[in-house]
Amino acid sequence: MKHVVAALIIEGSKILVCQRTRHQTMPLKWEFPGGKIEPGEQPRDALRRELEEELGIGAEIGDEAARIQHKYPSGAAVELRFYVVRDYHGSIENRIFRDVRWVERADLPSYDFLEADRELVQDLAAGKIV
Repeated sequence: MKHVVAALIIEGSKILVCQRTRHQTMPLKWEFPGGKIEPGEQPRDALRRELEEELGIGAEIGDEAARIQHKYPSGAAVELRFYVVRDYHGSIENRIFRDVRWVERADLPSYDFLEADRELVQDLAAGKIV
């Protein structure tokens, strides 16, 4: 099972979402920024590193908001840990994505998210979490 961390970067009523490029696996799907936990790395440290690499920000990682295990039809399994990020320093730069957008919670379900993120997207849009 692949272990992944992702950030729910929140500003007011909006959440930052990112679109994969055409060259990545599951191309053009929307996701929350983050990535794989490296061997020996703590989840919050992994997320801090990923956000610096992908968006150029130094993030203060908050509470874990959700943990999801998902198995794709291909057989690949992933455990995702989502953390709230309300504070960061630096300006958000799109370093690796096709697109980066601030989206109102209610509008999240209209984006074509990764299959593993869809239940969380519904919960965020409904105001059930964070």
